[in-house]
Amino acid sequence: MKYVVILGDGMADEPIEALDGRTPLEAAKTPTMDLLAKDAEIGLLKTIPDGMKPGSDTANLAVLGYDPKEYYTGRSPLEALSIGVPMEDTDVALRCNLVTLTEEEPYEEKRILDHSSSEISTEDADVLLNAVKKELQNETYQFYTGTSYRHCMIWKHGTVVELTPPHDHLTEVIHPYLPQDAMLCKMQKRSYEILANHPINLERKAKGLNPANSLWFWGAGTKPMLSAFSEKYGKSGAMISAVDLLKGIAVGAKMQVIEVPGANGGLHTNYEGKAEAALKALLQDGLDFAYVHLEAPDEMGHQGSLERKLQAIENLDHRIIRIVKEGLDASGEDYRMLVLPDHPTPLRIRTHSAEPVPYLLYDSRKRLGSSAVYCERTARENGILRTEGYKMMDVLLERD
Repeated sequence: MKYVVILGDGMADEPIEALDGRTPLEAAKTPTMDLLAKDAEIGLLKTIPDGMKPGSDTANLAVLGYDPKEYYTGRSPLEALSIGVPMEDTDVALRCNLVTLTEEEPYEEKRILDHSSSEISTEDADVLLNAVKKELQNETYQFYTGTSYRHCMIWKHGTVVELTPPHDHLTEVIHPYLPQDAMLCKMQKRSYEILANHPINLERKAKGLNPANSLWFWGAGTKPMLSAFSEKYGKSGAMISAVDLLKGIAVGAKMQVIEVPGANGGLHTNYEGKAEAALKALLQDGLDFAYVHLEAPDEMGHQGSLERKLQAIENLDHRIIRIVKEGLDASGEDYRMLVLPDHPTPLRIRTHSAEPVPYLLYDSRKRLGSSAVYCERTARENGILRTEGYKMMDVLLERD
């Protein structure tokens, strides 16, 4: 028996007037998911525990079977694991975004235009982060390049302080959301002076791209301690994702991390490469479980682009789920597949929300249900609500 999770990050949404009251998931052309839906259990899954913020960190921990209330120590420490950052028990890791701020006003009065700086390449970001490191890095504050706009800072003997995700406040004046810690605030402010007229950013502006003109700190946390997935569930597993957060969770869980060339966390990623990597892990390398994560729907939700979110969902269906299904069917292996988002990223608010997400659970050996289409409406109408998201892994692996 093979087991697969295929997760469309932020795929869930709200009914949209432009789609005649349908959600993007409901309106998108998803023939493979709809084919699976005919024989699958479709219901709602609560991935964000009460009292916790809706984020890919807590939600993906839950989907992977780790109770966030027990295992979550912050977002950035998980990303630090992925990029090989050494952490001591007294260290605090912070996510260090390269963001786009407006240019005319004093720093405190600027607005957040883009949390991803036009999905900046890792190569450009590395040059900019090195420019910051030359002036700001010391024994206490150390910077590490991650992927695209997502980077890490380690604060030696630091404090876990309350910080605000930039994607939660797009277009808003930044003053109320600046770090309360004086040194963090000072470093953010200084980063703008270093980056605003950097040659990389001048070149980006000339190309019509958003400049990555400021650091933004958030997601502070301490060294994570996850139990090994193989010990917890008795299954060997692999993670296939372009983003450091998911890779870091996998490193913490001692799962295999599979790097896919061209996978970048954006809309134009290597979809087929992810699908083929999952099939290879399961059918050639003999692993029991594969977790395929696609960031694109979430990014398009943050951008507020209905057209691109529809495209991301359709790409997930045709260029990942279809290939994995057809490959497993052709192999003759029995398999169980779970398709779901981690959390909603509604286009209306352009950030995450905590509502339960629709899931599709398919078993190649038997009919689990009968639905015409996989979407939020079907999940709600079917009346199945699983309130403890971290227990869904037991359901997938038939341990419940």
